[in-house]
Amino acid sequence: MPIKVIMADDHPIVIKGLRSLLESKTRDIIITGEAANGKQLLALAHRSPADVYVIDISMPLLNGIDTTVRLLRNDKKARVIILSMHGDRATMEKALKAGARGYLVKESAHDDIVKAIYEVNSGRCFVSPAVTGFVIDNMLGKTCNKFKTGGYDRLTSKEREIVQLIAEGMGNKEIAAELKVSVNTVHAHRNNVARKLDIHKQTQLVHYAIRENIVKK
Repeated sequence: MPIKVIMADDHPIVIKGLRSLLESKTRDIIITGEAANGKQLLALAHRSPADVYVIDISMPLLNGIDTTVRLLRNDKKARVIILSMHGDRATMEKALKAGARGYLVKESAHDDIVKAIYEVNSGRCFVSPAVTGFVIDNMLGKTCNKFKTGGYDRLTSKEREIVQLIAEGMGNKEIAAELKVSVNTVHAHRNNVARKLDIHKQTQLVHYAIRENIVKK
């Protein structure tokens, strides 16, 4: 049976390019859904689950890391490959800690995506050759759990979502409407974020979100 894949990236040209590549390389992989952000992907997955999900790490409304966490919470059998512009250890480890089984640097994704989908669908892991050295370090004992993620892992799922929406320029009322909660609830979450991260100014929070690759520059 073909491997069903749902892809999420806020740049349609990226999805178009990868779809075209997959269609030219193999008939064993079919794209069953496309999304422009994490929320759309979760809705697609709920209606018709895929075997493998290829998710951009930086998307509006809900980034790839938190999308992965929610996806796996709803479907423990889901297999995720994270797409990223970043080939650094910190970003890769964050993706793996979230539960992704694959990590592709966009620069070389066209060379690696077919193999990555086959490997991840078979229950194995795959990372771009450019970052395999980090994986070797982990195998030698420098595990992801020892990596400091700037406090992001101390935030709840809802707090993370609010950090992203603030960094994308939304005000409290807009956030409340987007999340279907009260403005007071948004205030409470913001206070918790400020306490946990020790960040009390919105500009500092935006810089933090960019540094942690929660939003794009």
